[in-house]
Amino acid sequence: MSAPVLSIIILAVMFLLATVLPLNMGALAFVGAFLLGSVVLGMSTSDILANFPGGLFLTIVGVTYLFAIAQNNGTIDLLVRGAVRMVGSKVALIPWVMFAITAVITAVGALSPAAVAIIAPIALSFAAKHKINPLMMGMMVIHGAQAGGFSPIAVYGVTVNGIIAKTDLEASPMAIFLASFVFNLAIAVVLFIVLGGSKLLFTKTGRLVEQAAESRMAVSVGARAAGVTLQGSGSNISPSGVAGKGTSNSSSASPSAADAADAAGARATVPQLVTIAGLIALAVISLGFKVDVGFVSITIAMVLALVSPAAQKGAVNKISWSTVLLICGMLTFVGVLEEAGTIKFVSDGVAHLGMPLLAALLICYIGAVVSAFASSTAILAALIPLAVPFLSTGEIGAVGVIAALAVAATIVDVSPFSTNGALVLANAPEDVDKDKFYKQILAYSGIVVIAGPAIAWLVMVLPGWM
Repeated sequence: MSAPVLSIIILAVMFLLATVLPLNMGALAFVGAFLLGSVVLGMSTSDILANFPGGLFLTIVGVTYLFAIAQNNGTIDLLVRGAVRMVGSKVALIPWVMFAITAVITAVGALSPAAVAIIAPIALSFAAKHKINPLMMGMMVIHGAQAGGFSPIAVYGVTVNGIIAKTDLEASPMAIFLASFVFNLAIAVVLFIVLGGSKLLFTKTGRLVEQAAESRMAVSVGARAAGVTLQGSGSNISPSGVAGKGTSNSSSASPSAADAADAAGARATVPQLVTIAGLIALAVISLGFKVDVGFVSITIAMVLALVSPAAQKGAVNKISWSTVLLICGMLTFVGVLEEAGTIKFVSDGVAHLGMPLLAALLICYIGAVVSAFASSTAILAALIPLAVPFLSTGEIGAVGVIAALAVAATIVDVSPFSTNGALVLANAPEDVDKDKFYKQILAYSGIVVIAGPAIAWLVMVLPGWM
């Protein structure tokens, strides 16, 4: 059996094991890289580790560490409270506020599941309180997270652009970001119209939304100010030792936390203002001056840690080490695949189809179907390198195909089998039939898996304008 065929079998087994069993695919990828590289190809361990993406490692650690501090010091809560204040009495704007704030959170470096975990409980509690369709609200949060996910400083964006940067393909980070943003925004508009958003235009809340948000966020920010450890997120945030479960259960802070909430909830603290300034500086320095995102983000994180040492307590533990392991393991394995000739083997097979447009559509569907059950990041890290030689022929626009694949592999995260879909299902309001809600999410994700890749291909690949 040839090395390329054997490596494909190993890759398929890795995906199967990571899907069926609770195993990190990055760890499996390191094992696969070691076995394929040393046993089959005769590579030394130093040659195998030469494929380890050190720059990407620093970027992911830096941005997730920065975001963890921003979450700890209440800056994220502050942003949500400020956004909800802007709603005023307009119930119809609540879903869009949740979409926008989740997009901002992922765009500045948070992982999509982290953003959904923070915002989904808040959004779904508002959905229950104001009779908003919970499916619409939950999907607006997920699509918001995906809309911001491909910004040049976001984890998805850094991963995809980092892979492309190592090739001779035309790179356009902003085109990929905007393609994902506009696509998810368009889906959100359709959801809003189909699932009853137009009826909300005639519904008003008075001060209810603002008061609910301020109360919830005040407990969160105030508890942090009082030095109390928070458990959970969103509507079930509660101080350690007082927490309750469920999205609609009210959680009461201790007297000291409540007092601190009154003081801290009134205005932004100095650490929060510094954090907001730091996030703006991250975007300006890394995007405007083309300075490495990883070094900039970890430098800003250290500044915030000095300003507020208490806020960085536990932040290192909140770095998404599982995602770091996943991405670094997969890209190390992909490097070994290159040595095995697998990339060229697969690309030659695609090229021999003689129909580049059909090949691009096939790649998008593979990405969507597998990603609905497995990690989107892993799919992107595996499929993009496989498509590079095929795209290098110039027969089809590389930017369009990469953008379509990026969209196809991430919009399916609405699936109840993915982290984001599962988080929305888990935070369903108490008065919602969980079984019915599951079936609704499953049906919607089925529509997305079937139609999403085709629409992305039609819009981004077929016209040849990208």
